[in-house]
Amino acid sequence: MKKLYTLLFVALLTSSFAMAEVSKKEKKALLSLYTSTNGAHWIKKWNLNQPVSEWYGVKVEDDKVVEINLFRNNLMGPLPADLSKLEHLKVLNLAFNSITGQLPEEIAYLPNLKVLKLEMNRIKGGLPSNIGSLANLEELTAFNNFISGSIPESIGEIKKLKVLNLSSNALKGTIPESLGELTELETLGLFENALEGAIPGEMGNLRKLKELVLANNSFKGEIPKEFGQLASLEVFQIQNNKFDSFKNLEMFENREFLVFDFDGDKRDFEYKDLKFSKTRMADTKFEDIEE
Repeated sequence: MKKLYTLLFVALLTSSFAMAEVSKKEKKALLSLYTSTNGAHWIKKWNLNQPVSEWYGVKVEDDKVVEINLFRNNLMGPLPADLSKLEHLKVLNLAFNSITGQLPEEIAYLPNLKVLKLEMNRIKGGLPSNIGSLANLEELTAFNNFISGSIPESIGEIKKLKVLNLSSNALKGTIPESLGELTELETLGLFENALEGAIPGEMGNLRKLKELVLANNSFKGEIPKEFGQLASLEVFQIQNNKFDSFKNLEMFENREFLVFDFDGDKRDFEYKDLKFSKTRMADTKFEDIEE
């Protein structure tokens, strides 16, 4: 009989774990997202009568929402401030939808977020000034939107950032010097905005940078001599700007770029051992693949 009670207790305990669910706070945040982005017209809808762990694109671990992947799912409308209630969220992929409105300041209150993908939407307005609060963020892609204003100075506080792509928006102003503090950065895309002024020499601190795309803006002045410190650089595009001089490109020694695009004439100065024979023009189309 004692053994039977033990088995019943284990069965009940297992059942209670199986029925465990995310908190009411997190479920409410998900419902806000569903309502705000017209969930009834999503391609793959949520069955609100099912447990949250069975909702499309939602990953739950230990009864906490850790991932939302609604890539190319016909989301329409603004993002709700309630997203900040998903404090355990690590991945938020809302790319290739029709999200409108401005990014809520509250999106910066996601302390565990590592990946934020918002590309190919219709987001407007400025980036949250407090975006630097996303201390664990490693990837931020928001290209092909209508984001305006300047790049927040606080962006330099995201020390773990490896990928930053804000290309094809309406950003204005200069590149903040704080961007040079992102020493883990491997990809930086600011292509096709309305950015201007001189490029800060602090960007020479980005020693791990492999891709640097600054084309189609209004940058002026000289290419920073500190760019010679970018030893890992493979893709470098600065064409269609208003630079006064390309002389400092001589600082690139013994390089074999995959992509090297600029407006100057290669015959205007000595490139030392820079190898153009294997260099190709870049394809600036942006693509994303659903995983």
